Amino acid sequence: MAVPARKSRASETDRLSSTLLRADSSASAYLDGLKLLARRELSEAQVRDRLARRNHDQSAVDEAISRLMAERAIDDRRLAEAIAHAEIRRQHGPQKVLQRIERAGVGRSLARQAVTKAFAEVDESALIEAALDRRLRDGRSIADQADLRRLYRFLVRQGFEGDLAMRALKARSVK
Repeated sequence: MAVPARKSRASETDRLSSTLLRADSSASAYLDGLKLLARRELSEAQVRDRLARRNHDQSAVDEAISRLMAERAIDDRRLAEAIAHAEIRRQHGPQKVLQRIERAGVGRSLARQAVTKAFAEVDESALIEAALDRRLRDGRSIADQADLRRLYRFLVRQGFEGDLAMRALKARSVK
């Protein structure tokens, strides 16, 4: 009967040490996640990826992510809105803003909501005009069709809809 007691004690010790290792691993992943987030705002996907690259096991990463989200240290909605406002300040259009948010690891649905909310507060035609002013410095005007095509491509690359870009360019070329 002494043998089963030892086995029981040994398995209990193994289970306890396994639990402690998991807790230590989870705490380590959590602390690494906090350090990452202290530098800059990151999405859940970015934190998950970076913790995995630091060789944290999947269960520790999952626990750390859950804890960070519960504490609102990770908030994809807040990140998406911050990126949207920063990109608008850079005079980028909705398509480019959407791409930047998705590139940060935020889901498409949440990214679209953030873009819609951010652009509800902005006059997109004024944003296009500001982008054109920046591009046509020193009072330059649209010289010819090649210049018009070049500026059109520029505006589309900046994330503006083609028809809005063309309307703004036609209004500029009439002046």
